This record gives sequence, structure tokens and C-alpha cells, in this order.
Amino acid sequence: MSKIESILQDMELGLPPPKAPVANYLGTKRSGNLLYVSGRVSKLCGVVGVDVSEADAKIAARDTMLDILAIVKTDIGDLDIIHSILSMQGFVNSGPSFTAQPKVIDGASELLIALYGEAGKHARTATGVSQLPFGASIQLNAVMELK
Repeated sequence: MSKIESILQDMELGLPPPKAPVANYLGTKRSGNLLYVSGRVSKLCGVVGVDVSEADAKIAARDTMLDILAIVKTDIGDLDIIHSILSMQGFVNSGPSFTAQPKVIDGASELLIALYGEAGKHARTATGVSQLPFGASIQLNAVMELK
């Protein structure tokens, strides 16, 4: 078991089965030491601030990052070879008056920092949008540096 998966186990979390892309794209694309990870949507559906609470959306952001890590592990073989999380974009399917997108996306950011420490800190965008694929509440993508 990798160090990262051991930390997940200590947090009482685990990697879900990786999901295949739903259209004509790759789950990840490597260029040198950079790994670009395609966007993934949450299992949680609905509009945050209308029919989904901020707390539930934050958990969905964490769980969506677990989905991303499962795909990354499948593609690179070992989460321990991630040297640094460089950036993440987070999109929140938001109601018209909801403005706490950064707090929601913290669910994913906090997970990465818990797993990778200083190397898990990253540049980030947290944006509210009026719709996401399949009615999802959250969509994330990331860029990682590999060892």
C-alpha cells in the first residue's frame, strides 16, 4: 500500500473504482513531469444554495477529488510519485445568491493538503456556474507535477 493510500485509510477514506471518460477525451495526459487531469463531476447533483447545502457540497468536492485520485492512480500506477499539486479548478453549480464557492472547493483542497502536506498546496480557481454536466453540483480538474 502506498503512503498516500495509508493516509487515506487513516482518514477512514478510500479510493473509489476509477470511472472511464464519458466522451472522447483522456482521463489524464502526461507531458514530461506534468500530469493534466480532466474534469470530473460529483455524484451529488443539484444547485448549491438552492437544493444542496454548502456542507454537502464541500463533502462532494472532497469525494470528487477522491474520484480524480483513483483515475490518476490507474494511469500512473502509484500516488506516491506525485511530487506536487500545481493547480486545481473548481466549479460549483450555484444558485443566484450563493457566493461561498471557495468554501465548497476547500473540501478538495483540504484533502490534497492532508495527503501531500506542503506539496498539496496549489493555485486554485473556485467559480460559480449555472449548470454542470449531468446536473452535478461540483466539477474539478487538476494539474500535478510527478517525480
